[in-house]
Amino acid sequence: MILSQLWRRRSRALALASGILVAATSFTLLTSTVTTSQARTTGLVEDSSRSAYDILVRPPGVGTDVEKEQGLVEANFLSGVFGGITLGQYERIKSLAGVETAAPVANIGYLMVQSTVPVDVSAFRDSDAPAQLLRLTPTLKAGLGSYPMADQYVYLTRNPIVTYKKWNKAETIWPDLQHEIDGDKKYAVCWFYNEDKNGDTFDNLGERLPQPLFVWNPVPKTAFTPDARSRMTCVPGDGKATAQIPVAYPVLLSAIDPVAEDRLVGLGGAVTSGRMLTEKDRPFWGPDSFDLNPVESQRQHDWQVPVILSSRALTAGTLDATVQRLDVGDPAALGARLSSPQAHDFVNALKGPDVGRATADLGTGFRTIASADDFEVPLYWTTGPVDYQDTGDGLVARTRPAQPNGLWTTTYENGLTQNVPEENTGTQFREVTAHAATDCMAFKTCIGKDAGRGPTPILNIVGRYDTDRLRGFSTLSEVPLETYRFPQVTGADAASRAALGDEPLRPDRNLGGYLSPPPTLLTTLDSLSVITHSRRKPTAQEKAPVSAVRIRVAGVTGVDPASRARVNSVAGQIRTAYPKLQVDVTVGSSPAPQTVTLPRDVKVTEYWVAKGVALRILRAVDTKSAVLFGLVLVVCGLFLAQAALASVRSRRTEIGTLRCVGWSAPEILRLILGELAVIGLAAGTLGALLAYGLGALIGLPTSVAKAALVLPVSLLLALTAGVLPAWRATRVQPLDAVTPPVTGVRRAVAVRSVVGLALRNLLRAPGRTVLGAAGLALGVAAFTVLLSLTLAFRGEVAGSLLGNAVVAQARTADYVSVALSLLLGAAGAVDVLVLSQRERAADLAVLGATGWSRRELGRLALYEGAGLALLGGLTGAVAGLATVLMIGQGLWEGRLLTMTGAALLAALAGVGLVCGVLSIPISAMSRIAPAQLLARE
Repeated sequence: MILSQLWRRRSRALALASGILVAATSFTLLTSTVTTSQARTTGLVEDSSRSAYDILVRPPGVGTDVEKEQGLVEANFLSGVFGGITLGQYERIKSLAGVETAAPVANIGYLMVQSTVPVDVSAFRDSDAPAQLLRLTPTLKAGLGSYPMADQYVYLTRNPIVTYKKWNKAETIWPDLQHEIDGDKKYAVCWFYNEDKNGDTFDNLGERLPQPLFVWNPVPKTAFTPDARSRMTCVPGDGKATAQIPVAYPVLLSAIDPVAEDRLVGLGGAVTSGRMLTEKDRPFWGPDSFDLNPVESQRQHDWQVPVILSSRALTAGTLDATVQRLDVGDPAALGARLSSPQAHDFVNALKGPDVGRATADLGTGFRTIASADDFEVPLYWTTGPVDYQDTGDGLVARTRPAQPNGLWTTTYENGLTQNVPEENTGTQFREVTAHAATDCMAFKTCIGKDAGRGPTPILNIVGRYDTDRLRGFSTLSEVPLETYRFPQVTGADAASRAALGDEPLRPDRNLGGYLSPPPTLLTTLDSLSVITHSRRKPTAQEKAPVSAVRIRVAGVTGVDPASRARVNSVAGQIRTAYPKLQVDVTVGSSPAPQTVTLPRDVKVTEYWVAKGVALRILRAVDTKSAVLFGLVLVVCGLFLAQAALASVRSRRTEIGTLRCVGWSAPEILRLILGELAVIGLAAGTLGALLAYGLGALIGLPTSVAKAALVLPVSLLLALTAGVLPAWRATRVQPLDAVTPPVTGVRRAVAVRSVVGLALRNLLRAPGRTVLGAAGLALGVAAFTVLLSLTLAFRGEVAGSLLGNAVVAQARTADYVSVALSLLLGAAGAVDVLVLSQRERAADLAVLGATGWSRRELGRLALYEGAGLALLGGLTGAVAGLATVLMIGQGLWEGRLLTMTGAALLAALAGVGLVCGVLSIPISAMSRIAPAQLLARE
C-alpha cells in the first residue's frame, strides 16, 4: 500500500524526497563546516594565547581607573612605574610552587646619553674656496611637534687638521683638541667657538688658552639657551663634509635578572656586539677608562656599573636644516680668525645666502655610540603616569604644566645637563622628577654639595642588543612587551593620520611626553644600590626598587582547563602572600584598540591589552556553533514540516475515503509515517553518497562515518516533520475530508485590485502563511546580524586583535550557514505558496475563464509571494537588528544608519530570493489550460 501510494503520487514524493535530501545533506555538511571552523578557531586561540608571560605583578595602586573598570592593561604599562615591589617580595614570588620563570624589571630612571647626529653637507661646498664656513639652521620634527634647534656650523678647509688622541703632558696637549696645520702655522680651530664663548685669552691660573681641561663658556640662563647649544664641526680636505650636531638621548635605565630575562624573551640571543650581562656582573670601585693618565693610581676612580645598551634609538625624530654659505671675507685668514678668542662673536655676525636643505634621521647618532663608551650618571629622572579621562567616546589624555627650570640642574660645575632635548619644551603629560648625584670628586666619601644620592657612578657599556632579535610571539596575543618595545599607536581618523604624516606615533625625547620610550639601558639587580642609594633617609625607590615581575608558569600550554588551573594557582598564591600587590593574569590576553584624544584634537588608536580574551572567545565560539546548529535544524524542520503538511493536505479527499471504508486513525497514521520513512530512507541513502562527494570536493574532513550520518538524519527529519501533519490527518472526520471545505463569512468584502486579492488569499490560511514566513524570517535575521557586524562594526565587536582574527576566520562558515538557512527558508515559503495555488486551482481556472490573462494570474501569484516574503523578511530584519543592538553593547552609536541599511538589504535579499524561485512554479501553472483545471476539480 505504501509503495503503491508513493508510485501513484511519485511527483509529490519526489519533491518531498528532494527536500529531505537537500535539508539532511546540507545539515550534515554544515555541521561539518561549523565543526571544522570551530576546531580551527580553537586551534588559532590555543596557538595565540601564550606570549612571553602568564602573570604580571605590579605595585599597589598601579593602573588607571580605565584599566580596572574594563579589565585592561595599559599599553605603556611600565612607564611611570619606578619601584614599589621589594627584592624580598620578588625572591619569595620566584620560589613559589609552579613558577617556571620570574623576571623582575626595576626601572631606575632616564639618563642622558650624549652623541652627535651626522648631516652630510658635501653638496653645499664651494669647490674653489680654500676655506669656507656653512651655517645650518635645523628644525626638529618629533611626535606631533616641531622645534627650532640652535644654529650649527661646519668649517671646511683644504689644510689637514690634526686631532690629538693621546695626552702629551710635556706639551700640555689634551686629547680631542683639533689643530689646523697651515705650513708652519698651527690653529686651534673650533675650540674657541665651542669651548670659550667668553673670549678669554688666559684661564684663571694664568695659562694661555686654549687648553681644554676646563670649559670657559658662561653659564646659560636655561638648558635651552640657543647660543649655548651651537657647535662648530671642523672638516679637513676634499672628502665628505659632515656636520656633527650634538644631541642627547634619554634612555630608561632598568635593572634585570639576566638569567631570568634570557629564559623569558631570549635576551642573550639579541646581543649584537660585546657580550650579554651575566649574574656575576656587579658594580666595583675602579679607575675610569676615559681618564687617560698613564699612571693608574693617579686616574679618577668611581663606581663602575656594567650595562648593555640597545643598538637602536627607541625615540624618533627627523632633522631638517636650512644651509647657508657664509661670507667670510679672505678665506686664507679664516683659520686664524677661528682660533682667536673673538671667534664666537665673529661667526655669529656672519651673513650669507641659502644654498639648500639637508635632512637626517635623529636615530643615526644613537647607532654610532660605541660599545666601549662609558658615561657618568650625575642626574637621572623619573616620570609619573599619564592621567586619562573616560568620556564615553574614548579616552582623553590630560596635559600638565610646563617643566620647571631647575629640572636639569646638576651638582657639577656648570650646573646644567648638556644638550637637553628640545622636545621637553613641548606639551607635558607626565610629572618629571630629577634625582641628582653628589659630586664626590673621585672619592667614596663625598665632601662636596650633598645632593642626597651617593657618588656619581660610571656606566660601562659591555654590549649592545637589538630588540628586533628578541623571541617573537603571536601579534594576536602579544601582552605588553614594552619592556623592550614601544606601543603601536596610529591615527584614528583621516585628519589625525594626516597630522601624523601617515606614520605611527612613536616616543620622542620629551620626558613628560605622551609615549615614554621603554627600557633602553639594562644593568643587573646588584647595581641598584649604587645608583639609587641615598645618603640621607632611604627613599621609597631604594626600599622597593622592583617595578614589575613577569611570571611564566610551568606546564602551561594554552587556555585549556589544566593550564588555567596552573596559572590561577600561582596567581592565588601571590595574592594570598601579598594582598596589596596588583596581580593580572595575562595568559590568553590580546591587544584591544582604545581611542585616545591628544591635544589639537588628534585621535589615535592605541592597543591596550584585554585580559582573558582567549577564554571568552572559546566560550563564544561554542555558543555560536550551538546557535548555528539550532538555526539550521529549525529551518530544516520548518521546511520539511511545510512539505509534509502540503503532502497531507493534497491527499485530504483520499484520506477521507479511506476513513469511510473502515481505516482507523492509527492505520492512517502508520500509512503516512510509513511513506515519509521510505522517502527519508531513500533520500538519506542518496544524501550519504552526495555528502561524501561534496565534502571531498570543498575540502572538508570527510569520512564514511560522517557521510553515513545523513541517513539517520534524513529519517529523523522526515518522521519528526511528518508527525504533526499525520496526527492532524487522523483527526479529520470522514465526511469533512470528502466534502470541500466551505468557510462562512459574515459580510462579503469587495476586492478591487490584484494586490487586494493577493492579500485576501494570504489571510485565508493565516497559520500556513505564518509557518511559511517563519523559516525565511530566521534566515533573514541571521543574515542581518552577520551583515551588520561586517558593514557597521568591521569586526570591532570582537574588541581585540585575536577576536578580530577569529571573526575573520569563522566568517566563511557563518555565511555558509546563513545562506543555507535563507535558501531553505525561501524554499519553504515557496512550497506554501505552491500548495495554496494547487488548492485554489479551480478558482484560478474560473478567473482565467472569465477573462483574466496569464500575466494577471502570474502577477497575483507573485504578489502573494512578495507579501509572504515581506512578512518573513521584515520580521527577520527587525529581530536581527534587535540582536545586533543587544550584543553591540554601545558600539552601535553612529552606526545605526548603516545597520538599518544592512537589515533592509537582508530583507530585500529574502524577498528577491522568494520571488525568483516562485517564478518557476508560476510559469508551470500558467501553461495548464483552465478547462483542464476545472475538469480536475
